[in-house]
Amino acid sequence: MESAPKVSHGGIALQSAQLMTRLRLTFFQLQQFFILTLLISIECHVFLEGWNPMFHIFFLFSCFVVYMTLRRFFLNAPRSVYLVDFSCLKPPSFLRVPFATFLENATLMDVFDSESLSFMAKTLKSSGQSEETCLPPALHFIPPKTHQQESINEVHMVLFPVMDDLLTKTHLSPHDIDILIVNCSGFCPSPSLSSIIINRYSMRSDIKSFNLSGMGCSASAVAIHLAENLLQVHENSNAVVLSTEILSNGWYAGKEPSRLILNCYFRMGGAAILLSNRKEAKNYSKYKLFKSLRTLTSFDDKSYLSAMREEDKDGKLGVSVTRDMLQVIPETLRINITLLGSSILPLSEKLKHVVSRLRKRFLYKSQEIYIPNFKTEINHFCLPVSGGAVIRAIGKVLKLNDKDLEAALMTLHRFGNQSSSALWYELAYFEAKERVEKGDKVWQIGMGTGPKCVSLIWECIRPISGESKKDPWAQVIHHYPISGPST
Repeated sequence: MESAPKVSHGGIALQSAQLMTRLRLTFFQLQQFFILTLLISIECHVFLEGWNPMFHIFFLFSCFVVYMTLRRFFLNAPRSVYLVDFSCLKPPSFLRVPFATFLENATLMDVFDSESLSFMAKTLKSSGQSEETCLPPALHFIPPKTHQQESINEVHMVLFPVMDDLLTKTHLSPHDIDILIVNCSGFCPSPSLSSIIINRYSMRSDIKSFNLSGMGCSASAVAIHLAENLLQVHENSNAVVLSTEILSNGWYAGKEPSRLILNCYFRMGGAAILLSNRKEAKNYSKYKLFKSLRTLTSFDDKSYLSAMREEDKDGKLGVSVTRDMLQVIPETLRINITLLGSSILPLSEKLKHVVSRLRKRFLYKSQEIYIPNFKTEINHFCLPVSGGAVIRAIGKVLKLNDKDLEAALMTLHRFGNQSSSALWYELAYFEAKERVEKGDKVWQIGMGTGPKCVSLIWECIRPISGESKKDPWAQVIHHYPISGPST
């Protein structure tokens, strides 16, 4: 792959940033000096006029209260975080893996027995995926090439195109990026993935970079939550989040069914997201972050052990998914939505929920607790694309209909499970269908091993159109929605 031209601007950008910091500090000091001078002038005038001394005390106390109130408000008010734009990878068609090809290659690898092959065939058939999903080049070889360099090559193939597309869309220069977060759960090289990006684009020497691993399918939402917190501390900043899952080193070459599931579901994908807290960003951004919430249930052994990466009895490394997962996911989600609902739902929905809890506790033990109707506040739902059964289980908890589940099911069908980046393919689906209108709220739910659940609610702040001609849904969006196999 050809290298992008590098620009040596790190030192110049650092000097510019330091200059801006000094100018802001100087302006603040001049502002304080002006206020102090004004107060002294007023006091001198009051003293020369011979007004009552009690007025002096009252005036100074009032000025102090007003000053401290304004200072507290401006210093502690949370900064608005805007989603300027995002990009999703559309894998090249030559990496497509039809079911027949997948099973033929698996047979030729000579590591799977007939039961394993039969299990993977059934899993693929009922997965809800189409024949258009893609795997990285390393997994097209027989046997798969799972060593370090192939994984690095996949990083280049996935992250560089989405980063290039994001910079083009937003007319952003790499030296305008103040914060960089890269998330990938299963591949954590040294130098880190964030260092690979910084080197590729010759970013500033003072950029704040982070690399998240082991967060599972919730990693992108976790990264956004981290970026939000960083943007509360660092004013006038741009943050880029890159989300992917590298598959080249994640292939399971064993025979345990619980670990073979991920071979069948996980497919290529990646996303790049630009966030900003700059005041002018509200004029050109697509969304404003309305609410974020992160919860986890790692303290519970059943939840903690429901999905884990470890070796099988033959020493083959893979991620095992237990049957407890279908009970763990709804419970983990309930904890999150209970806290979320208390802060965003209307009073009527909160009262219904409280009354149902009281009735269950004191009157009717068998009665189900009322699940609030989140559609009173949320217009669109982006759910974890961990499989059709998981999507429908979450939909049942939230009382969603088929229309609400459409984006998740169609993303699974066209692209498979791209782990953490799938949330952005779903949002791109809504935009390509031109369903997101100004004022609408979109709820992204990220769930991953741990287990953990992260909710991100975005409010659309400008009209969005023309996205149907852009990747990843360009040229195929008119085929959806379609009816898929039962999952």
